Amino acid sequence: MADNDISRLLELARDGQPGRLGAVFEALYPELRRLAGSRMRGTESTITPTVLVHELFLRIGQGTPLSVTDRDHFFAASARAMRWILVEHARQRATDKRGGGQVMLDLDDAIPDAPPALTNVLLLDQGLEALEAISPQRRRIVEMRYFAGMEFAEIARLLACSERTVYREWERARAFLQALLEDAGDGR
Repeated sequence: MADNDISRLLELARDGQPGRLGAVFEALYPELRRLAGSRMRGTESTITPTVLVHELFLRIGQGTPLSVTDRDHFFAASARAMRWILVEHARQRATDKRGGGQVMLDLDDAIPDAPPALTNVLLLDQGLEALEAISPQRRRIVEMRYFAGMEFAEIARLLACSERTVYREWERARAFLQALLEDAGDGR
């Protein structure tokens, strides 16, 4: 389906035809699933890319109509929603499973670490919240690049700035997050 068709369906969904949003998801489902899979590769999460995309559809389809204008804007909104879903899932798994957050002690009194995938998602979320306080634009760039897999040119178009600015802000955000994650790793 062409970008113009996607934009038209999004416009109809915004104007009170929520069924059109289903057509957008149907058209973009393979790409959304591929992006979700690439974000989850190498994690120990119990959520699958298919479940993530379906949860995204349920969340975006509920409540107020989604006010996005085109394909890029849709993917930016989807990236943010995927982040929230993954963070919520990681928090829930970290606290609700096996004793509701109680720490199990072995006979040697060593406290087991949280599974790496959960820790990384939660640390990334904390890093993005800290980044938001410094530069909301950098946080948006990380969400669009990391969670939606958007190219620098697409992000630049959406944020109405140059591709070079997006790249420079991406590099700064990556350095900030890397330092934050390394500091958190040293504190274990």
